[in-house]
Amino acid sequence: MSPQKKTTKKPAQPRKSPETLRLRSVDPGLTVNDLQRSLAWYRDVLGFTEEERWEHDGKLAGLSVVAGTVTINLTQDDWAKGRDRKKGEGFRLYLNTVQDVDEIAAAIKAKGGTLLSEPKDMPWGARVFQLADPDGFKLTISSIA
Repeated sequence: MSPQKKTTKKPAQPRKSPETLRLRSVDPGLTVNDLQRSLAWYRDVLGFTEEERWEHDGKLAGLSVVAGTVTINLTQDDWAKGRDRKKGEGFRLYLNTVQDVDEIAAAIKAKGGTLLSEPKDMPWGARVFQLADPDGFKLTISSIA
């Protein structure tokens, strides 16, 4: 593995007044073509678990899936913007883990998933691989450097 990049932590700064925005997490929402297919992929291929479901008029409209402390919300496209709308272009999720990314990549492939790139060491010390979900949303899974 590549040597780890040395980082220095900035000294604590006094809070600005008025205080600037401070967030604790982000839960992205992805509009998908086939909600059941996406659920199966995130659950059965990546290993997320279903957390919550949302129905509209008795029909599944969306759900959230969770892995560790990461939540991704999936919603069924209502096709109001057209059925030919491309998804996933110019968008990528970076997912960090303390787990062995080579083992994760191997498990994904064993479950029928396809990687866009095999695990590799990066100059800053992380090991990463890339894949895309059924709608083309790109994901990079990285060891925490």
